[in-house]
Amino acid sequence: MLADPGGGTVAVNGQRPVLGVLADGTAHYAPVGQMLADESRVICHLCGHAFRSVAAHLPSHGWTKSQYCDAFGLERQQSLEGSETRKLRAAAFSARLVFEPAVREGSAHGRDRARRGELTRDAANAARGRPFPEQRRQKSRDSLSAAARAQLGLASRQRADRQLAIAAEDAARRAGYDAIGELVLDRLGAGQSLASISLECGLGKDWLSRHLPRLDPAVSAAAGQCSAQRADARWADVVARAGFADVGSYLRQRHLVEHLSINAIASEAGVSFPTVKSALQRHGVDVWPHAAKRHAAERRRQQVAAQLGVESIAAFIDRCRAKGLTWREMAAECGQPEAWLRRQAASASGGGHCMPAAPA
Repeated sequence: MLADPGGGTVAVNGQRPVLGVLADGTAHYAPVGQMLADESRVICHLCGHAFRSVAAHLPSHGWTKSQYCDAFGLERQQSLEGSETRKLRAAAFSARLVFEPAVREGSAHGRDRARRGELTRDAANAARGRPFPEQRRQKSRDSLSAAARAQLGLASRQRADRQLAIAAEDAARRAGYDAIGELVLDRLGAGQSLASISLECGLGKDWLSRHLPRLDPAVSAAAGQCSAQRADARWADVVARAGFADVGSYLRQRHLVEHLSINAIASEAGVSFPTVKSALQRHGVDVWPHAAKRHAAERRRQQVAAQLGVESIAAFIDRCRAKGLTWREMAAECGQPEAWLRRQAASASGGGHCMPAAPA
């Protein structure tokens, strides 16, 4: 069997399934930029069969090694043979190097060119203007250290910051301002939102919302305060009628103390579900799904535990189990359904759902 980088196996005598299709429509049976091989055989990208030497097999497809490597993203010096075949060729060449004068002369000439640097220059000239093959790209990615990746990320972030600064400067200059912060503050004072300012500047609707924190953190904080004030303004009548000083205290009372659900608060305030949820998040109030139902369930647990004289239902179940009681006997003793007791036990073992503590 041949090892597959995808985690599977490759049958030696069977054809692999098609992995993909090249831009010219050629199907390939091995990953682009990779050679699938074991000690003796190599998978042909063109047909999916295993051979001791794909290079010797390529003429059956009418391809050359250069065409094969270019098409499937392989480096030109990539061997298309299994390691056993390469060892046999190396041993045969060593014998020829000893006994054949022409081979000795050619080897000596090649070593002489390598010492003079001619081979390196020829290779550089041949590679100039040719894109890196996918195999080289994969090797480069794999060889990068964590420090190198961090350095590349920092360089990319700095380049993106420069582009953002140029775009912001152009937008401010077109509007007659020296800096984007001055433009934003002026427009915020006139009652505009960041989205409308972005559109006015010819940028994307959310451009300033995404990038202003990096361009000008102070102005971004001021914009956030303005946005929060505008969002809270629609709650003014509701908060005043309920007798609260601000939106935050109203939401904490309704959601955490009175355990009203988000839908119930939305109905009372005459706003939408997303508006209430956004306001809860804006004022730092933990969103508690199904608050009313969970509060009722928690009260039921507390009442049953008080009637039984135990600290909690979990403690009651542990005590009954220690006595060897069945679920039916436990249910009869506490006066609650058997299924309810099973849910309490599952909730206790899994951490359960605890209601948030009411604010002091």
